Amino acid sequence: MDGYVIGPLPVELLPQAAALEKVCFSMPWSEELLRRALADPHQLWLGAVAGGRLLGYAGMQTVLDEGYVDNIAVDPAYRRRGVASALLGRMLEQARAAGLAFLTLEVRESNLGAIALYERFGFRRVGRRRGYYEKPREDAILMTVTLGGA
Repeated sequence: MDGYVIGPLPVELLPQAAALEKVCFSMPWSEELLRRALADPHQLWLGAVAGGRLLGYAGMQTVLDEGYVDNIAVDPAYRRRGVASALLGRMLEQARAAGLAFLTLEVRESNLGAIALYERFGFRRVGRRRGYYEKPREDAILMTVTLGGA
């Protein structure tokens, strides 16, 4: 999809991000929690924005040379148009530029579309977290991509 820009998640779009959280996740982050994450120097939050509208966002936190993907969310009206791929691709670029050794994430085992997306970007299944998700209770698949570090 053309017409959107991937860049740092603008603080003024946090209300839209919080609204997307409610649409995309059964246990959404609050706007205040997103605000704190955005202000944390050890976190990177990207947004896909078109005309002041937040189409999707992605966030990760870093610990030393390790990256942990927190959330990737896309407005249902803009799914299957490359927004998540663009966000994840940019996140990987930034992770490599920062010298991170790897990125890891958890994904619901039933979220086959997300698992396929992550696999296209080189993530591999490395474990399972039993009962990790609530509402509904479900296992998480732990996925990691090795970046090589500095």
